[in-house]
Amino acid sequence: MSEIIDFLRTRRSVKPRDMSGAGPSPAELETILTIGARVPDHGKIAPWRFIVFEGDARKKAGEIFAQVLTKKNPDASEQDIAKARDAFMEAPLVIAVVSSTKPHPKVPPWEQQLSAGASAMNIVTATTALGYGANWLTGWFAFDRDVLTALGLKPEEQLAGFVHIGKSAKPNEDRPRPAITDLVTRF
Repeated sequence: MSEIIDFLRTRRSVKPRDMSGAGPSPAELETILTIGARVPDHGKIAPWRFIVFEGDARKKAGEIFAQVLTKKNPDASEQDIAKARDAFMEAPLVIAVVSSTKPHPKVPPWEQQLSAGASAMNIVTATTALGYGANWLTGWFAFDRDVLTALGLKPEEQLAGFVHIGKSAKPNEDRPRPAITDLVTRF
């Protein structure tokens, strides 16, 4: 079996809390984003874009999350506010994959959204292939319009997710996977 197949069979997500050290170099980040943009894109309309959070930008995003949480939920506990504030601080790099659908006569929004999801998965795969850990997450702030607006998303844009990237601080254990026989039917 080829190395690529073995790699894809054993790819695992790394929890951000298990990440440490430096993130990808600028050249590695460019490679990751280039591979993220190399997905099925019928109509050649690039229905996605990326927002990179590194360094102090992670703190700035966390402040937005904490402010929105406090505004919408005045009874939020200090623990919940701190969790929101620190959401991007465990991984040295976070990439938001924005689903940016465009009007098109032959490519419906649903297909464009799937392309954004494929982009996020390509980012995870490229990151892992470069020796980093990655985890594609959302969280409440990925669906909150006030947060999305503060992060620079247009009203018609949605978030496919945040990909957290960093070196794995410990061996990564696999989780139980569904049996293929439970997922496949034949027509």
